[in-house]
Amino acid sequence: MIAYLKGEIVEILEDRVILEAGNIGYNLFMPMAGVDTVLHIGDEAKIYTYLNVREDAMQLYGFLTKDDLNIFKLLLGVNGIGPKAALGVLSGLSADELRFAVLADDVKTISKAPGIGKKTAQKLILELKDKMSLQEAFELKTEHVQESSANLAGVSDMKKEAVEALTALGYSGSDALRAVKHTEITEGMNVEDLLKQALKNMF
Repeated sequence: MIAYLKGEIVEILEDRVILEAGNIGYNLFMPMAGVDTVLHIGDEAKIYTYLNVREDAMQLYGFLTKDDLNIFKLLLGVNGIGPKAALGVLSGLSADELRFAVLADDVKTISKAPGIGKKTAQKLILELKDKMSLQEAFELKTEHVQESSANLAGVSDMKKEAVEALTALGYSGSDALRAVKHTEITEGMNVEDLLKQALKNMF
């Protein structure tokens, strides 16, 4: 029904974002991990949406990328996983991390997601494994890394070094880039200082 919404972020709450488009404020339930480092009040944003219709409510779920939206839809296809649990999975794991965890039978990683226990993680792997391929997982991961690299254009050398250091520590390229971009560089700062500040922005 609604493929995406484009408008201004007017409020960021604990479990959702309110976006104003065409003089209407939309409640968008989103995977909030990392949202506050990407979206800020007053920003113009394009959010991909999924409309969930229940007997007693209609809820809009929002995603920063089409990939996240597609993974959310896949998760909804798993028996026993509703929108809230699917959102929990995407709050704990990126789409790339989830794909690799499913393909590697990594129950431990998936069960770290909020509201997902060991049994649900096993069921999720069982039902999603045939719908994912290792080749596609690598292609999408490469694509996302290239996007992150492209976003580094215009970022100072010191920031590039900090992003590289964070990815070497095991953080994803996009998370590292977000944390560094939202770290203010003050006079006299070196790479180590920047790295320390960026690490604080990771949490």
